[in-house]
Amino acid sequence: MSEWVTRPLSVLADVRVSNVDKKSLPGEKPVLLCNYMDAYANDYIRSDIAFMEATASAAEIAKFKVDVGDVVVTKDSETPDDIGIPAVVTEQIDNLVCGYHLALLKTRKEFVDPVFLCKQLGSHEAARYFGQRAAGSTRYGLSNGALANFPVSLPGLPKQRKIATILSGIDTAIEKTEALIAKYQQIKAGLMHDLFTRGVLPNGQLRPSREQAPELYQETAIGWIPREWDVKPCADLCSRICVGIVIQPTQYYVEDGVPALRSANVREDGIDPNNFVYISAGANRLLAKSQVKTGDIVSVRTGYPGTSAVIPSEFQGANCIDILISTPNEKVISEYLCDWINSSFGKGQVLRQQGGMAQQHFNVGEMRELLVALPDLNEQERIRGRIKSASGKLAIEKALAEKLQAQKSGLMHDLLTGKVPVKVEEPEVGYG
Repeated sequence: MSEWVTRPLSVLADVRVSNVDKKSLPGEKPVLLCNYMDAYANDYIRSDIAFMEATASAAEIAKFKVDVGDVVVTKDSETPDDIGIPAVVTEQIDNLVCGYHLALLKTRKEFVDPVFLCKQLGSHEAARYFGQRAAGSTRYGLSNGALANFPVSLPGLPKQRKIATILSGIDTAIEKTEALIAKYQQIKAGLMHDLFTRGVLPNGQLRPSREQAPELYQETAIGWIPREWDVKPCADLCSRICVGIVIQPTQYYVEDGVPALRSANVREDGIDPNNFVYISAGANRLLAKSQVKTGDIVSVRTGYPGTSAVIPSEFQGANCIDILISTPNEKVISEYLCDWINSSFGKGQVLRQQGGMAQQHFNVGEMRELLVALPDLNEQERIRGRIKSASGKLAIEKALAEKLQAQKSGLMHDLLTGKVPVKVEEPEVGYG
């Protein structure tokens, strides 16, 4: 890293803190506004973002007009560890102006590559720097000086461009993977709707639709379903529906012991073992009522109520904290019931029971009353097989996305600190 130098941000870019608000005022010119979330949620500012329409004065437009090669940075946040989030402008967008709560960095391209600078501002080292200098109590902000004095480590321009190209390449791979995930999620949602309204015949085909063969269907409290099916509440399909530990669960926490599942561990695609808490073996015996066994279903009560997962064998005997636990009986396959709860048919009932408000508690009584479209066990297996196949494609893409994110994190550390050198054929350029 001997050829690297450190320069304050103010040497590499003109730092302009925007005061352009979201209002539309008479006498001002109409503009597109690059707002806080546009920068926060995107690595790259491009024309496919749905920018807000507003107005700005001629002076504001002159000072805060956004151009290719600019970097926008969030300068305010509710927490100090989530501030200074950058995005780089990679397309010229007519009439785009930087909005309030953002700083606009007009990069000096003779010294710094804009993408390289954006990646440096998005590094762990930058996050620590900004977090330490964010001022406030209920809301935090970065001063002009904190931004201007940020120390940027950088090699010559050719190496900056090479590093920017490498990191942009992995960003593109991540974007493509995320687009595939979104596509497969839509396909799976559509498939689940068809499967839970038409089922799967022994030949592996869906029944003809109700429009094609109305005689095959019956109208029920949860909509039209095949005539052979029943509608049952979860109370009839589960031998146990209860809630995990709710009274001072922290009193049972230990450094290492029996896993205790919380809402954060429950995902539609299974149990997420990250961020487990643990309770002692003695506490687990004392709280046997909220232990889970293989095949049980756990469901989130607050935040994303109804989100459910089946307990796999490796978590047999684990405990639960403030989530619902359901033990399916012989009438229903655990995975089928879990898929139903996660579908629009199950989630729709959960939200209706809560008046559409997702922050209320989803309780035992509501789970007991939740209605399920119930085919026979053989058809449940066939339906589950189709859903499992769609879920498998999703899981592959999600695993790839996680792998790419890990690679990106490692590359950013290695390349942006000079730990791993890059080779270029162009001559190095000075910094002035």
